[in-house]
Amino acid sequence: MSSPQQQPVNTGEISGIRRLEGFWLWVPRVATMALALLAIDYLFNLGMFTIVTSVESQFFYTVVALMLPLVFLLWPAAGRASRSTVPWYDVLLFLFATAVCCFFVVNAERILDSGWEYDAPGYAIVMSFLLWGVILEAARRAGGWPIGIIVGIASLYPIFADVVPGPIQGFPSSPAQTAIYHAMSRESVMGIPLQAFANLVIGFLLFGVALQQTGGGKFFINLAFALLGHVRGGPAKVAIFSSGLMGSMSGSVITNVLTTGVLSIPAMRRVGFGRSYAAGVEACASTGGVLMPPVMGATAFIMASFLNIPYGTIALAAVVPSILYFLGLFIQIDAYAARHDLKGLPAVELPTLRQTLKEGWYFIFVFVLLIWLLFFLRREATAPFYATALLLVINQVLPYHRWHWKEVKDFFSSAGKLFAELIAILAGVGLLVGALSVTGMSGTIANDLIFLAGGNTLVLLLMGAATSFILGIGMTVTAAYIFLAVALAPALINGGGMDPLAVHLFILYWGMLSFITPPVALGAFAAASVAGARAMETGFQAMKLGSVIYFIPFLFVLNPALILQGAWEEILVVLTQAILGVALIAGGMQGYLLGIGNLSLYPRLQWPIRLSLIAGGMLLAIPGGGPVPLSNLQLTMVSAVLITPVLALVWWSNRNENKAMV
Repeated sequence: MSSPQQQPVNTGEISGIRRLEGFWLWVPRVATMALALLAIDYLFNLGMFTIVTSVESQFFYTVVALMLPLVFLLWPAAGRASRSTVPWYDVLLFLFATAVCCFFVVNAERILDSGWEYDAPGYAIVMSFLLWGVILEAARRAGGWPIGIIVGIASLYPIFADVVPGPIQGFPSSPAQTAIYHAMSRESVMGIPLQAFANLVIGFLLFGVALQQTGGGKFFINLAFALLGHVRGGPAKVAIFSSGLMGSMSGSVITNVLTTGVLSIPAMRRVGFGRSYAAGVEACASTGGVLMPPVMGATAFIMASFLNIPYGTIALAAVVPSILYFLGLFIQIDAYAARHDLKGLPAVELPTLRQTLKEGWYFIFVFVLLIWLLFFLRREATAPFYATALLLVINQVLPYHRWHWKEVKDFFSSAGKLFAELIAILAGVGLLVGALSVTGMSGTIANDLIFLAGGNTLVLLLMGAATSFILGIGMTVTAAYIFLAVALAPALINGGGMDPLAVHLFILYWGMLSFITPPVALGAFAAASVAGARAMETGFQAMKLGSVIYFIPFLFVLNPALILQGAWEEILVVLTQAILGVALIAGGMQGYLLGIGNLSLYPRLQWPIRLSLIAGGMLLAIPGGGPVPLSNLQLTMVSAVLITPVLALVWWSNRNENKAMV
């Protein structure tokens, strides 16, 4: 039996990261190793490096000092700059950023003891301005111009807060006070985003990189091919399964597309899927993977810090929405394959389940350990370190993917790039959050949104969805989420009386939608580049395939039973309705309903039939009561009126068609 071979993808070329050489290649590796050791010492309270881990804020500054300067080595100042050599000005910026950050590491205790946040000496104010500038440039390089511009303007806002128009007017601060607040308070650069990174995210990113470097990606892809490669439309279903698992590990839509797409997209093409359709499937699957527990990317950990709840609670709440999304995607693909009679791959070309499990059983075992530590022992901070240690030990014992010196170097290089990028973005968005906090705008924006919505919860939700989507276009998901968690979430929670966890998940989901929605469907465009398809056409295919995800957030925010908040009886009823509704919507979108058959036998009636099923599915899935003017029973009855005659007609038509063929 053959095993799919993964083609190398130069993600550095695509993302614009320099390929460092010689001495500079070792700088990120050493910095990442130092960060890993310091994090272990801090989180496990070992006391080996108390010189920088005894005071919490000093550890946070150390994290920034180790990672932020790397941005100037890894990302060119402009796209046309050399990507293999580090120019002299970036070397100077690297050294300058290191010196500025180390100043705050050295003076962390003095900042606390002497109250520099409120009254700093002149030289500390100068250093605060310098840190501010360094962070802005690092955020621009790592996150792109949209983040650089938005964060730059927002961070200056406190200086001019009293002269801007009424609705966005706030309490002003002097330039010196603003710089001090950004650099030394616990509400700006050193706020919740960076704290979440230092306390939770480091371990999970190390685990994800280790999983990739030990062959976890290849194992999950082979497992998907072994289980589903032979069934109707099998390669597309493989994409769902493998991308769901891979996305949960990597937390990045683009990385996921470039990792699994190079295998799944050509396989889909072989059995008859079009280029844009295959790329759309991969984009949707990779986007959903980032929302899949147990590892959902950095944003979920930041959410845990915002809500002050265990990460395990968020992961558990995300289970049902992610299942509904993948169920809708799976049904659509199955329906498309049934309509177009697309087969699976020959069994002789697929890896066997037995051999796949023999070589990679320990990946499943490590995942089980991680879940046990997260959900039962509630050790969110230390769980990934235990899981990573076990993974590496087993990997070295077994002969399949044993690490040598090259793999160790690659591990720290890959982790260093992830850490540097995330630190730059989180520190930059911290400036934005700090600006809203010091001017008092956080509460003002929430009150203005409630006023504009006229107290109508549904209008407020629609405004929130639109805002989340627009910000998701111009910013990374993490950056958009942090801004909305400060500005929008309080309006939905206080003004709409909604469950806080449901609101924050709502924001996260709608922020992710920009990856599959034109005009800036980055996930779809990345998949189109792999498939050789047209970018916009792929974007619209992904939008159609991922249609279920556009209304799933409304389901769980209107009734938190879908995120497992409430009595089990209510959860079962709402979940059953949601599953049936998703099945009807997915079938209506593709023109084929499982168990019923083709919906397009009557060309003139095709769209009335499909639209009736889509509308009936939505009414069935939407929870009744609360902001919705109809009860569950009333919604179900209206849905039955819409879908029952349509289902009867389609079933009768397909039955007669089958008899005629016989």
